[in-house]
Amino acid sequence: MASPAWPASRTFAELQLPAGDPRAVRQARLSWPLSPDPGVTKYFDAPETPYGAGHRGVDLAAVPAQEVLAADAGVVVFAGLVAGRPVISVDHDGGLRTTYEPVEPKVAVGDQVYRGQVLGSVLAGHPGCAIAACLHWGVRRGDEYVDPLALTGEVGEFRLKPWGGGP
Repeated sequence: MASPAWPASRTFAELQLPAGDPRAVRQARLSWPLSPDPGVTKYFDAPETPYGAGHRGVDLAAVPAQEVLAADAGVVVFAGLVAGRPVISVDHDGGLRTTYEPVEPKVAVGDQVYRGQVLGSVLAGHPGCAIAACLHWGVRRGDEYVDPLALTGEVGEFRLKPWGGGP
């Protein structure tokens, strides 16, 4: 299929792709774990080393007892306490694992879940949360943490890091 011509008078955002062009519809890999789509209270900050400082997920504004939804179909591989906080982890096709905390689980290890299924409910008390409740939502691909917002089709917060190349 030939690419549409780039009209000199139009910006990229204004370029209309023909109906049926697979590039016209962007399918999100994951859906939001809260409904309606929540605000982000703390963005992803990848660690520079596997055990280095960073924020290995995003914190989403929630209310206590709000339902937490599976971001995609998968299998519950963990539902229990980690460092005294209740966590749920779900494995998905393509090597992705999503984690949700602090969540009172309504699912058990081994349960198959569908996209949008209720996994549990948000609990108050997430460390560093400035509001009544926050859901920490993390995603790993294998051993690498990735920005969950990038998989919802949303744009995360970008930071420029110093370049060591010199002048």
